Amino acid sequence: MEGLQLSPQEIAERSSAAMWARDDASKWLGATLDAVGPGTATVSMTVQEHHTNGHDICHGGFIFTLADSAFAFACNSYNQIVVAQQNSITYVAPGRLGDRLTAGAREIARFGRSGIYDVSVTDQDGRLIAEFRGNSRQIAGQHFQDS
Repeated sequence: MEGLQLSPQEIAERSSAAMWARDDASKWLGATLDAVGPGTATVSMTVQEHHTNGHDICHGGFIFTLADSAFAFACNSYNQIVVAQQNSITYVAPGRLGDRLTAGAREIARFGRSGIYDVSVTDQDGRLIAEFRGNSRQIAGQHFQDS
């Protein structure tokens, strides 16, 4: 592969593979990385009993973690190490036991070393569960050697 230029999609896939190999938090959550592309990612999980709170609905922290994971894969899709600078979430509806929650992240803007990403979390019926906005900051390093 030496001397060949990788496409933006190949860079996103290689970056996400390198991250997923070390992402114990997303794996512990029970999440799967379903899709990745330049500035985008889709991560999902099924709400299990250990994800529910005292109201018998999915704990908001787990929904936030799912959205944050999608955000992380989207903003790290350019073979640059990127971390969260600030994130916020608005919960719209509860996730329930057995629901398959999907977090779809999309890039809104990238400028300098910063980025803005929106993540919509929906259930298997397409019902909106939460909206998340993440601000990212690029730091030193790459996910893989590109030459």
